[in-house]
Amino acid sequence: MAKITFLPVGATLDVKPGTSILDVAIDNDMPLQHACGGFCACTTCHVYVREGAQNLSPMDEDEKERLASKDGAESFSRLSCQTKILGDCTVEIVDPA
Repeated sequence: MAKITFLPVGATLDVKPGTSILDVAIDNDMPLQHACGGFCACTTCHVYVREGAQNLSPMDEDEKERLASKDGAESFSRLSCQTKILGDCTVEIVDPA
């Protein structure tokens, strides 16, 4: 099992490797918005990876393009719907406003 910590909530959860960050958030009532339902059509599920970026799936071109148009996106930004957890990590939920 891998562990993911959600900030600023402070919740650390066990997760089966290969699960998306968004699926973990939904299954555990984390306050992570997802307007498009997880289809990489928006950026409301944007998170900042604070630790363990090497333990996440690589970013594909669709995610890169979507984040390139997002105000506030940084080099450590990811879309939680597109990011699979492979090992321990910490992410910060970003207010989509």
